[in-house]
Order: sequence, then structure tokens, then C-alpha cells
Amino acid sequence: MRICILDHPRIPSREHFNDIANTPLWSCLMGRYAAAALIAEGRPVTYLDAVNQGLDFYATYCRILSLAPDLLSINAVYFWEHTPRLLEFIANLKQRLPFTHINLFGFFASLAFEPLLSLCRAVDSVCVGECEHTLTQLAAALVVKREWRHVAGLAFHDSGAVRLPTVRSPDADPDRFAFPLHPGSGPVDGADTAAVLASRGCYNQCAFCPIPVFYHRGPLWRGRSLANILREVEWLMEKGYRRFYFVDPNFVGPGRAGRRRTMELMAGLAKLKIRFGMETRPGDLDVELLDAMTTAGLESLLLGIESGSPDVLDRLSKHASADSSARAIALCRQAGIEPEVGFLMHTPDAGVTDLAHNLAFLEKNRLLDRLDRTANLLCHRQIVFRGTAGYQRYHSQRRILSTDALGFEARIAWNDPRAEWVAEVMVPVCLDVLRLTGEPSSPLYWKTAEDHPAVHERVNARLVDAFRVILDQGMRAAVFKDAAETRRHAREMVLTGL
Repeated sequence: MRICILDHPRIPSREHFNDIANTPLWSCLMGRYAAAALIAEGRPVTYLDAVNQGLDFYATYCRILSLAPDLLSINAVYFWEHTPRLLEFIANLKQRLPFTHINLFGFFASLAFEPLLSLCRAVDSVCVGECEHTLTQLAAALVVKREWRHVAGLAFHDSGAVRLPTVRSPDADPDRFAFPLHPGSGPVDGADTAAVLASRGCYNQCAFCPIPVFYHRGPLWRGRSLANILREVEWLMEKGYRRFYFVDPNFVGPGRAGRRRTMELMAGLAKLKIRFGMETRPGDLDVELLDAMTTAGLESLLLGIESGSPDVLDRLSKHASADSSARAIALCRQAGIEPEVGFLMHTPDAGVTDLAHNLAFLEKNRLLDRLDRTANLLCHRQIVFRGTAGYQRYHSQRRILSTDALGFEARIAWNDPRAEWVAEVMVPVCLDVLRLTGEPSSPLYWKTAEDHPAVHERVNARLVDAFRVILDQGMRAAVFKDAAETRRHAREMVLTGL
């Protein structure tokens, strides 16, 4: 039986080019975990990583045709307005390979299995939730030409309806999963970073996050054993890696047990002399824990802060406070780490007062002093996806105005039209700045920032000033000025004369 696991091509989005909210970070390992699970069962697998190989859809199409697999399983990732291209690709493959079983898995596939199966009949099945056990059982059924629709966790189209007969519970012990496939055979560059997933799930249930529904609100946070994690790190070190990034949604587990586990893991990592980064919740950090992390090799850290407004934090179900976030930022700096932050400046439930709280929080904590970070923090918006707690709440409030063609990403009615106007003006201006930081010919190009510090500082100050001016107008105006015209003036204020 020929099996192909595919990480499909992506097409960059003009509007969302700087948004990473389309899928949790550990999606980058999901295809490799799927391939490893099948290989562990003795199945020969071709893993095709179109993303890292730089393949477009046509080149990928040709490769799949040449393989002619019996089972093609695709790590389906939402890539904004270009996502329908994936369904077109699948439909074209099915025409040429009618006997290939085409399966989807991943966060996008799990949350949107109903519209995906309804819109694309070329998809035979979808693994809903953790895919490894579901996929290996599907392959086992297909290899002996046995009925596969009984496999728990599989959704499919049947008699005019989409069915998911049995939900698969998440595996309580993530040590049971084989290490993700590492397909590289050449030497590893000293600057290369290996991704490692030390736990699955997250103990919080933020309104915007797809993780709770992906795990069917089962055992949300499950940590791998320390021995299992260290064994994988050492295995990757044998391949030449010395830098790592833990792609866990929340690296530190819940409560005292989570903190104790992290301290013990840091003691193990310290012996390996590696460098690493991670993401975690601000409330999990303290002086002792950060000291252990930096001693073990921590060099980068992202904090999921999201807002400086208490009301917005409550609506996002963050179960955190702006004060705890400020303390975490200060602790990181005391430990010699300049943290990056996850932040949602613009949310449908925010009012202009909430925007003012956000701006004050960012300024007070000295987070608006670097152009690339400033432009990101001032423009990030809440993305609302089908299946999330936020989507369900907005649906119950009848505030969903429309969705994309796949019924996955929703446009929400804002509570405060003044806050919506500020976003309409300032988000495109911030995106223009970010585009310039990516253009080699621009004086704002990020790789030459050290050569033009005065320009970067000047544009950074102008961008913050422009946001403050537009926010003030939004707070005071009884009648809004035309957003497009105001945006043009704001853009001139920020970028004229660079």
C-alpha cells in the first residue's frame, strides 16, 4: 500500500501576511507526527513537505500523480483568502486518481470538517482531533479493503449528510506518539532551529483559540515525560541541532505540578548546553522559574498577553490580568530576556476606552520602541474561526455578519463603531509599514535596521503619534470622517520623507 503524507503549498495573503493566527504553531509538526505514526506501524510512507521544498500547487500535483498513492493524507492548513485553491487542487487530483483515498487532518480540517466535506466531495474522510491513531487505523482498514467508516474520529459524507459517528478522545499519554519524522539527510546548519512539542493542549480555554475544540474539551493539557522529551532533544542533537523552539501553545503546565515539571525539565536541558525559545502564559512565570530557564539556555520567549483592558481580557476568557502581564514583562527583562508578546489591539467587543487602555499598557511597559514590534502590536486583530468559543458566542448574539467562502472565518459586528473606525484607519497604515520592513530597497528593511537607526526611530514615533491622534478623534467625534481619507492623512503623517 502506497501512502503519502502531504504538507501542502501555501500562497501568501496580502491582508494577513503578518498574521500567524491561522493555525497553532505546532501545526508545523503535525504532518511529521502523522508520517511517524504510520511508519511505527510498519507502513511505508512518502512524506512530501511542499512548504519547505518550495513547491507550488502544480509541482505538488505532478509529484502526487507520479506517486499514485492509495492513501493521500493532507495536513490541511487555512491560508486565508487563498484556501479554496487547496480544494481545487484536491478535486483535480481526484479526477486523475479516482481510487486514491483522500484524507484531511489538522486544526482547520477538524474545526471545519462539515463545510469541507460538503464543498469538496473529492475528500473521502477527515480525521477530527488528534490524527495519529485515527490515521493508522484508517490505513489498516484500507490495506485489507475492509470497511473504514467505523474508525473513531473519522468524519465522512454519507447518504447526503456529513457524519462523525464516533468522536475520538485525546490520548492521555503523549509519550505513546512516535517522535515526528525528521526527513532531512544533509548536514544541519548551526543556525537551524528544530521544533519540539513537549506537551499537547492547553489548560486555558481562550475564546479565540481553536485548541479546546480540537481536543473536544477533553484532557486539554498533557505533558510528555521528561525522559521522553530529553531523548528527542538528544536525538535531534545527534543530527547537529543546537537550537530548539518548543512549539507548545503553553509550555508551563497547570498549577504547582506544572511548575515543578518545568523546573525538573530545565535541570535536564541545562546539561545539554543548548539554546531554545518557547511560549507561555504570563502568570506562569516567577523569578526562580525564569532563572532556571535562562540557566538552561532560554533565549527567546513569547508571552500571550492579548490586552491591557480588564474588560477585554474577561471577554477573551484569558483568566489573566494586565498587572500579571506587566510583572511578567519586568521579570523577563530582569532575567535578560526581551519578551515578544501576543496582543490583540482590535477586537469586536472592544470600545475606544479599551483601545486607550491597550495603548497605555504598551507604552507603560516599553513595548512600542521597536518599529517592527510597534507596527504589529498596533494592528493585530482578533480572528474569529468556526468552532471556537468566540464564534459560538457571536453566533448566539447574532453578530456574525458573514463568513468566507468556506464558512470558516467570520466577520463580526462591532459593539463600538468608534473602535471599528479606528481599526479601519490604522490597521492598513501599520500593514504598509510592515510591508516596507520586508522590502530590501526600503530604508525600513529589517535586515539593515542597524544602518538606518534614525529613520526607524522617527517612523516608529510617528506611527505611535498617528495612532494616538486617530484614537483621540474616534473618542471625540460625533460624526466620523471618511475612513479612507483619514487613512491617507495618517499614512502621510507616518511615511512622508522617511
